[in-house]
Amino acid sequence: MSIKRLKKGLFFLIFSFFLSNIAFAISPKDFVQQTVDEAAVALGQNISKELKIVKLKTIANKSVDIEGIGLYSIGKRRKELTDTQKEEYLEIFKKYFLKSFASRLAQYSDPKIRVDSEKYLNKKYTMVSSVLVATDDKPEVKIDWRVITKDPENPLIIDVIIEGVSLAKVQKEEFNAIIQNNDGDINALFKNLLDFVNKD
Repeated sequence: MSIKRLKKGLFFLIFSFFLSNIAFAISPKDFVQQTVDEAAVALGQNISKELKIVKLKTIANKSVDIEGIGLYSIGKRRKELTDTQKEEYLEIFKKYFLKSFASRLAQYSDPKIRVDSEKYLNKKYTMVSSVLVATDDKPEVKIDWRVITKDPENPLIIDVIIEGVSLAKVQKEEFNAIIQNNDGDINALFKNLLDFVNKD
């Protein structure tokens, strides 16, 4: 065997060993299950809707890549922002996202989500599959969670796909429409988000 072939063989052996020993502090599947379980506990408590929203915001803050979703939602326009605009936008978006997320989810009283499997996409992303269990009056709903696993110690949800529809993509399209309908003025988006945040 030539030295070149030996080196190549050793390279692939070491590379394969490295991949097989990537360890997550918590697997993406368990991470999603833990997150939905925490949300279910909060929603099932006999407390006011306002307190449920506070608890849900806390859960989202630690389990969702809010900044990543925010930047994705404005697409290529993020490159046109000044540092000051970017900071302002991310601050507004975080408030918008947490209010929107928590307010909508707080309408559910006792959702049952069964996490079934995970699929490793690449070194950055893992897709976790689950279903919202059917009830007497509501059908089963397929929910996929795109989890960013670039940092194995800190997995974060970057997108939720409900019955094949990406919520991040839908939001991106909505934001783009607001900007386009205002002659490309991104400040119109800022105002729109702030109006939502400040609305009672």
